[in-house]
Amino acid sequence: MLIYKDQLNREVRLPGIPQRIVSVVPSQTELLYSLGLDEEVKGITKFCVHPPQWRGSKTIIGGTKNIHIEKVKALKPDVIIANKEENVKEQVTELEQLAPVWVSDVNNLPGALQMIRSIGEITGKTETASALANSIQKGFEELTPHNRPIRTCYLIWRQPYMTAGGDTFISDILQRNGLLNIFNSQTRYPVIELHQLRRLDCELVLLSSEPYPFKEKHIAEIKAALPNAKVMLVDGEIFSWYGSRLLHAVGWFKGFRSYRKQLY
Repeated sequence: MLIYKDQLNREVRLPGIPQRIVSVVPSQTELLYSLGLDEEVKGITKFCVHPPQWRGSKTIIGGTKNIHIEKVKALKPDVIIANKEENVKEQVTELEQLAPVWVSDVNNLPGALQMIRSIGEITGKTETASALANSIQKGFEELTPHNRPIRTCYLIWRQPYMTAGGDTFISDILQRNGLLNIFNSQTRYPVIELHQLRRLDCELVLLSSEPYPFKEKHIAEIKAALPNAKVMLVDGEIFSWYGSRLLHAVGWFKGFRSYRKQLY
């Protein structure tokens, strides 16, 4: 019997290296693919869009917050990979009746790197996961610091507007790129009003592609309230996916730094 600790510090007991895996977290599904676990992964959610070919070859077991327990049961998993924030606690408890559940809890880059290495360990891909985590860490270390942080708001939802608080993975990634989260003193994902952005001297508003799909047409309504701020559409995966997508994120951030110099 192999005993591991997940990121909630719970013991997860596995009889051996899992041969049947269900992932209920999109960014961790992509990580499993990057670790070379094509045969082992049997079930994913409808939001697991990377890699695209898995959507046709794996069983779709519902959404991250609406998991079809019976579909998971039919797959007879050896382990289920979940996340504290993205999955519903009550459903995780139900899943634990079917198989061991390893739960991640990622609020910053170090937590993401630990998650990558831990999943590599439990799936028998320790070397591959360690190399991946090291590459991501090195990439972020190569990002040069900025002299002056830009006062930034990262919007994840509209009607009502919602942003990322200071205890989120998104906020940590903003900070690592010289962007000062003006809602850093708040927790999780607070509802806000646009007039707060004016009062907090917001210089840059980032409109995420997920979970709300902000489009070009939404830039105008933000600019109307904040005529002096820059407003940009950004790929939400770059700022909020904490698996192997972070490799792509580093390249994007390097390009963004060049773009930033033109703006400020």
